[in-house]
Amino acid sequence: QVEVVESGGGLVQPGGSLRLSCAASGSIFIVNYMNWHRQAPGKERELVASISRDGTTQYADSVKGRFTISRDAANNTVYLQMNSLKPEDAAVYYCHIIERLTYFWGQGTQVTVSS
Repeated sequence: QVEVVESGGGLVQPGGSLRLSCAASGSIFIVNYMNWHRQAPGKERELVASISRDGTTQYADSVKGRFTISRDAANNTVYLQMNSLKPEDAAVYYCHIIERLTYFWGQGTQVTVSS
């Protein structure tokens, strides 16, 4: 089994920054993808950023140029640096790990963007 734990959410003013962290532990052999998703009230969960095993990154159009995903592969940790935050970025952010062919999710961390 794999445990996924996010941290770093909170309240930030528009234009501010936050850094989310996600640590995966347990029976981990091959992590193919480490992803960040988010879900705002009344909306579907959406993929925000992804980093593959070879380090390739992808971003949702809405966050390109503002968010950066990175990882510490040795420690199975992934980060999401979020800059220039907008009210529409407010959501619960979920870490998603694809270990070989199995999906594991964290419990989510709340990001609130408000003045």
